[in-house]
Amino acid sequence: MLHELLLALLGFTGDFVLDASPPRRRSASQEAGRDGDGDRDGEVGPAFRLAPDLTFLQPSERTAIERLISLGFYYRELNRFATESRDLSWIQSSVDVSSPHSDKSQKGKARKGSVYRRAIANGITEILSVYRSAVLQVEQNLLSDPLPILATVTHGLNKFEVLLPPLYELVMEIEKKDIKGGQLLNLLHKRCHCGVPELQSCIQRLLWHGHQVMFNQLTSWMVYGILQDQYSEFFIRRQDDRDGENESSQRDVSDKFKQKLAKDTSLASWHTGFHVSLAMLPEYIHMRVAESILFAGKAIRVLRNPSPGATLQEPVNQSQNSKGSLGMQSFVGGSGAPKELPSFSNISAEELLPQAEADKIDVMLKELKHSSEFHKRPFESAVGSIRTIAANHLWQLVVVRADLNGHLKALKDYFLLAKGDFFQCFLEESRQLMRLPPRQSTAEADLMIPFQLAALKTIGEEDKYFTRVSLRMLSYGMKSSTSQKDLQKPNASELSSQGKATSELALDGWDSIALEYTVDWPLQLFFTPDVLSKYRKVFQYLIRLKRTQMELEKSWAAVMHKDHADFSDYCKDRKNNSATQLRRQRSKPLWRVREHMAFLIRNLQFYIQVDVIESQWNVLQSHVQDSHDFTELVSFHQEYLSALISQSFLDIGSVSRILDSIMKLCLQFCWSIEQYETRPNISEIDHITEEFNKKSNSLYTILRSSRLAGSQRAPFLRQFLMRLNFNSFFETTARGVMNSGRLRPSTAGVQL
Repeated sequence: MLHELLLALLGFTGDFVLDASPPRRRSASQEAGRDGDGDRDGEVGPAFRLAPDLTFLQPSERTAIERLISLGFYYRELNRFATESRDLSWIQSSVDVSSPHSDKSQKGKARKGSVYRRAIANGITEILSVYRSAVLQVEQNLLSDPLPILATVTHGLNKFEVLLPPLYELVMEIEKKDIKGGQLLNLLHKRCHCGVPELQSCIQRLLWHGHQVMFNQLTSWMVYGILQDQYSEFFIRRQDDRDGENESSQRDVSDKFKQKLAKDTSLASWHTGFHVSLAMLPEYIHMRVAESILFAGKAIRVLRNPSPGATLQEPVNQSQNSKGSLGMQSFVGGSGAPKELPSFSNISAEELLPQAEADKIDVMLKELKHSSEFHKRPFESAVGSIRTIAANHLWQLVVVRADLNGHLKALKDYFLLAKGDFFQCFLEESRQLMRLPPRQSTAEADLMIPFQLAALKTIGEEDKYFTRVSLRMLSYGMKSSTSQKDLQKPNASELSSQGKATSELALDGWDSIALEYTVDWPLQLFFTPDVLSKYRKVFQYLIRLKRTQMELEKSWAAVMHKDHADFSDYCKDRKNNSATQLRRQRSKPLWRVREHMAFLIRNLQFYIQVDVIESQWNVLQSHVQDSHDFTELVSFHQEYLSALISQSFLDIGSVSRILDSIMKLCLQFCWSIEQYETRPNISEIDHITEEFNKKSNSLYTILRSSRLAGSQRAPFLRQFLMRLNFNSFFETTARGVMNSGRLRPSTAGVQL
C-alpha cells in the first residue's frame, strides 16, 4: 500500500488511489476561460480519491492519506502544464521576428505559443524536481525503516502542502485567462506578496525565469535594435500605420514621405515603427522608463542600420563648392529635388555606434539579468544610462554629421523670411503676375520664373541650402483668387461677412503659395512632416504680410510720383492748374488712411520678425549649443515652433481671421486708389476704410485683453501694443468704433 501511495504522489493512480476527474477535464479547464468564471461543479480541487472499499483504514488515516495524495494530483497538473508549455513543436523558427510584414497564417500560429509561459514552466519544473527528490527520499526512509509508518511520509512532504496548491491555482488562472508576456509578469509580481516565505521564494524564482526572457528581449532591442517578439508578449510593439488620415491637408507631402519610409526601413522604424503596449507593460515598470526603452531601441536601429546610400558631411572645412555659373536650373527644378552637396562620404554603422558602446550596454543588461531579484532602482538607472548613450550618439549623427544647425538656419532664412532681400525681389518680380487670378494648371510654373530671377539676383554661390527649397502652390487654394481683378468691386455684404466667411488660415488664390524643403537621412528623424507643415503655416502668414506691406509702399511711391509731377505743373502755372491742386487736396485723406494701414502692418511685421522670431531663435540656438541629447533637441525645437505659432496668434481663430481680413482690405485699398484717377470710387474706398477701422480696433481690443497681454503666452505683446498706441490713438478710436460703428477717413487721418 505504501508503494501505491508513493506512485500516487507522482501522479499515477491505480486500485488503491482512484482518479475521480472526468475524461475531458483538461479541455474543460481551457473552456472555463470562455465561460467567464471557470468554477465548474466537481472540477475544481484535487480529484484523487482513496478507493471506498478500503475498510481497514481508520477515518484519521484516510483523512491523512487523502491529504497526501492531493499533492500527487497537483504534481500531475503542474507537470502537465510544464510539459505542454515546454513543448518546442509550436515554435515557428521560420518566421522573421524582425519583419514588419509577416504572413497571417504564421501570425495565427504564433498566438498559440508563449516564450514567457515556457520560462515559467522551466521554473515549475525546477520546483517539481525538488518535489520528486523529496518523494524519493521518503521512499528510501520507508525502505530503511523496519517499521514504516505514515508519519514518515507526512513529515517528508509537509512543506509541499503550502507550495503545490497555490502553484496549481496559479497555472489554472494562466490557462483560463490565457495570460502571457507582461501580464504574466504582473500576475507573478502580485503573487509574490504573501506571508509564506517558502511560497514567496518559489514565486520569486518563477518571476526570475520570466525576467530572463524580458532581459533577453531588452538586450536584443537595446543592443542590436532587433525586436525579438514572435508572439507579441513584449511591451514594445510594432505600430500599425493608422496616422494617414490626420494629415489630409498635406496629402502630397505625406505621400512622398511614406514612399521614403517604404524605401528606408530605419526611417519607417523611427516614425511609424514601434510603440509601448500598455497591455503588456508590467505595472512595476513606469511608463517613463518604458518610453526610454522605446527610444533607445529605435535609436540603436537607426545607428546600426544607416539609410542605404546615406551620405553625411565630413567634419572638415567645406572648400570645394563647384556650382559653377548659377543658372536657373541650378537652384530649383520642377520637382524641387535637391542637388548633391560636395564633400560627402559614405558612413558605416561602426562609426555611428562603436562596438565598445554596444558592449557597455550589453554589460549593464547582463548585470541586471544575473541578479537574483528584480530591483526597480538599478533597473531604471541602467535604462537611463543606456538611453543617454543612444541619445548622445544620435545627437552626434544629426547635429554634427548632418549639420542640423545649418538646416535650421536655412529654414529660418526661407520659411521665416530672414532673407528679406530675396523675398522682396521675388514679390517685386511677381507683382504684376499676382494682380491676375492664378491659373490652376500653370500657376506654379508661372511663379517659378520670378522665383528663379530673385534667386539669381540675391542668392550667392555659398548658399548650399537653397537647392533644397522649392516653391509650391497648394491645391486647396486654387478654386478662387485674391487678385486685383476679383477685388475691384466688393459688395458691402461681402466685406462685412468676410471675417466670418472663412475659418481657415489659408486664404484663396496667391495666398496658397508655399515652400517645400527637402531633407535627407538622417534629418527626417528631426524634420518630420508635422514640423515642416508648421514651418509652411508660418511662411504663408509671413509672405502674405510682406506682400501687403510691399503693396502699401508701392502704391504710396506711385501716387507720390504722380503728385510731385502735378505739384511741379502747378508751380509753373498756378492760374491754369487749380484743378490739380484741388485734386491733391481731396486725396490727402486717402493717404492718411494708407498711412494708418501701413503703420499697423509695419508694426505687426516688426513684432513678428524681431520680437518673436529673433528672440525665439536666440533661445533655440542657446539650447542647441548646450544640449547633447537628441530628444532634448527635438523638445526644444517643438517649443520653438509652438512659440512662433502662438506668439504670432496663428492658433487663435478670432485674431487670425481679423488679421487675414485686414491684409485683404489693405490690398483692396491699394488697388482701388491706384485707379482713383481713371475711375473715382469714393463710396468703395469709404467702405474699405470703415471696415479697416473696425477690424484694426477689434484687433487692438482683443490683444490688449488680460487673457493675452497679462499672460506669458506672448512676452513681447506689451511692446507691440505700446508701439501701436504710443499716442493713445488706438485706445481712443477703439471705444468710438465700438460705440458708433463708423469712423470717417478724415477723422482717422487728423488724429493720427
